[in-house]
Amino acid sequence: MKITVVGGGSTYTPELIEGFARRAQLLPVDELVLHDIDAERLAVVGGLSRRILDRHGFPGRLTTTTDLGPALDGAAAVLIQLRVGGQTARLVDETLPNEFGLLGQETTGPGGFAKALRTVPVVLDIAAEVRRRSLPGAWIVDFTNPVGIVTRALLDAGHRAVGLCNVAIKFQRQLAARFGTDPDRVRLGHAGLNHLSWIRSVTVDGVDRLPELLTGDALDELAAQTRIPAGALRDLGAIPSYYLHYFYCTDDEVRSQQAGTHRADQVLAIERELLTLYADPALDRKPELLERRGGAYYSEAAAALVTSLLTGDGAHHYVNVRNDGVLAGLPDDAVVEVPAHVDTAGPHPEPVPPLPPEMLGLVQSVTAYETLTVEAALTGDRAVARRALVANPLVREWDRADALLDALLEANRRHLPRFFASEAVDA
Repeated sequence: MKITVVGGGSTYTPELIEGFARRAQLLPVDELVLHDIDAERLAVVGGLSRRILDRHGFPGRLTTTTDLGPALDGAAAVLIQLRVGGQTARLVDETLPNEFGLLGQETTGPGGFAKALRTVPVVLDIAAEVRRRSLPGAWIVDFTNPVGIVTRALLDAGHRAVGLCNVAIKFQRQLAARFGTDPDRVRLGHAGLNHLSWIRSVTVDGVDRLPELLTGDALDELAAQTRIPAGALRDLGAIPSYYLHYFYCTDDEVRSQQAGTHRADQVLAIERELLTLYADPALDRKPELLERRGGAYYSEAAAALVTSLLTGDGAHHYVNVRNDGVLAGLPDDAVVEVPAHVDTAGPHPEPVPPLPPEMLGLVQSVTAYETLTVEAALTGDRAVARRALVANPLVREWDRADALLDALLEANRRHLPRFFASEAVDA
C-alpha cells in the first residue's frame, strides 16, 4: 500500500507522519511518499520524518521526491496540503484587503478568495494526474485551504475526494479532556461549511453536555477561545467555529489588522524556527512549537480518515462532502462539513437537524460565494469574480469589490494566467 503526500515539505508533515506511524498495525503502509517542489525544504522535513518513523519502528519505507508523476504512481490515497505562493502570498491575502477597509484572512473574505483562485487550478491539475497514475479508485484527501471550495472543485470534476479540517477534532479533543473522558465517547453536533460551522450538541455517552458549557466559567473560556462574545454564544445556543469571529466581530478584527497584527507574520517566524529545529539530526519527534503552527490533531484526523477510506472500518469523522440533502435549505451540490461514518465507499453523512435562520442565512450566502469562486477560478472571468466578491458577506459592496478585484489579481498575476489571457493574445 502506497500513500502520497503532495506538499510534503509542509511543516505540518511531521505531525502527519506520526499519525501514520501510530496506526501501522491498523493501516499496513508499504511506502509513504513525500512530494514537494521545494527540494531543500523537502530534504529537511523528510529527514525528520524518517527519524520519526525509525523511532516508531515503522515497517514501511519513506520516499521523498520533487517529481510528481512517480510520487503518484500506484498510490492508494493522495493527501494534498499545499500552499500556492507560499507564506509570501498569504501575507498579501491578509494585508491587501485592509487597504480597502476589509478583513484580511487566508481562508475567508477576499484573502480566502484570492487563495482559492490560485489554488483550485493547481489542485485540479494534480487530481488529473492522480486519475492517470494512481490506483483505480484512489482517494484524494484535501487539507488545502480553502477546503470547502477546493473540495467542491474536485467533486465537480468527478474526482474521488473528501475534504478534511482539524477544527472539529480539535474541539472534540479539548471537550473530552474537560469532561475527563475518551474522545471517542464525545460526539459533536457539528454542521455548516468549512470554517463556517457551529456545534449545536456535545453528546457524551448519550447525554448532551452543551447546556452546561454555555454557562459560567465554561462559557467564558469558550468565548475566549473562539474570540466571540459570551452573549453571542449564549444567544446562539451553540459553539461557533473560531472562524466565525471574522463574521461576528468583523470591525474589531479589521481595526486590529490595520494596527499591524497579522497571523501571517507570526506563521513566517514559527516556520523559520520549526525548519531550524527539524534540521537537527538528533530530533526524532515533532517539537512542541508545531502546536503553535495551527495544525493540532491534524495527524489524528488525517491518518484516521485515510484508515477508514482504505480499510472500511466505518469510523466516525467530521468531513467535507456533497450536501445531497444533509443540510436543509442548501443545494445538493454544495459542500458541507458534517459528521459521517466512513468506509471504502466514502463518507456516509449522519442526519443533521435544520440550521436556524441566523445560521442558515449566512451559510446560504457563503455557499453562493463558493459556487461563483470555483467558476471564476476555472474560467478567469472577471465579471464572475466580481459577483463572487459581492456575494461574500465580508465584501458585499460592488464598487469596493471592483477595485479590490483589480488589486487582488495584480498582486497574484503570476499565479492567475487565466485572468490575463487576453493581454497575452493582444501582445
